[in-house]
Amino acid sequence: MSSISISAPKIGFDRYIALDWAAAAMRLRAGITTRDDLNAILDGANSGPEARKKTVTVLNRLWIEPRPELTEFANRGAAISLGNPEGSPAALCWGMAIAVYPFFARVAELVGRLTAIQGDCTAIEVHRRMSEMYGEREGTRRMTNMVLQTQADWGILKKADKGRRIVRVPTVKLSSDVLVAWLIEAALRFVGRSVPVASLGSMSVLYPFELDRPLGYVVSGSPSLELRSDGPANQVVALRD
Repeated sequence: MSSISISAPKIGFDRYIALDWAAAAMRLRAGITTRDDLNAILDGANSGPEARKKTVTVLNRLWIEPRPELTEFANRGAAISLGNPEGSPAALCWGMAIAVYPFFARVAELVGRLTAIQGDCTAIEVHRRMSEMYGEREGTRRMTNMVLQTQADWGILKKADKGRRIVRVPTVKLSSDVLVAWLIEAALRFVGRSVPVASLGSMSVLYPFELDRPLGYVVSGSPSLELRSDGPANQVVALRD
């Protein structure tokens, strides 16, 4: 399903990242702010030198200095933030996070799946599932908490009952073709395989968003995605080679 190695996968996303910080990194990528602007925002967090260094490392990989194969993807995301009134920082930072950090995406996917029926789940269940995939090694639980805290700050979920329950919030309706296509691309980069068009709107990793567009049409208009036939009555979407 995913390209994550189950034997010894890397965590990578090992800090709480406030939406303001991630959005500032996105604006830096877009060229409308400077590194000094980002540093000023981080100064307000009053964190120690080591914590700040780790935070900057996550932000660098997220937006500022992504892996080479994600550079063009990040550029398009930053462009959406400039030219689209619907380009909310949370949606764009979510897309980059699930494309860059499989650990972040796996937590999101689990929460989406576990809350799909009743709208909430226990934090214990999320931790148990993450430990099954990433092992009971030091850091798995703490980093899962970091991701959940981050997603709560981004307005994607709520933590209730003193953090023991994870609760869905109302989905964000997205009706911009370019943003919807970009988020679909982010999800495909995470799962590492083609996905039926009929399943795009219900992908667990995109659970915070309602993709309020005819998705086959959106995919057909994207230069980064392509439709493929998988049998006489089924179309799938894949990343364009």
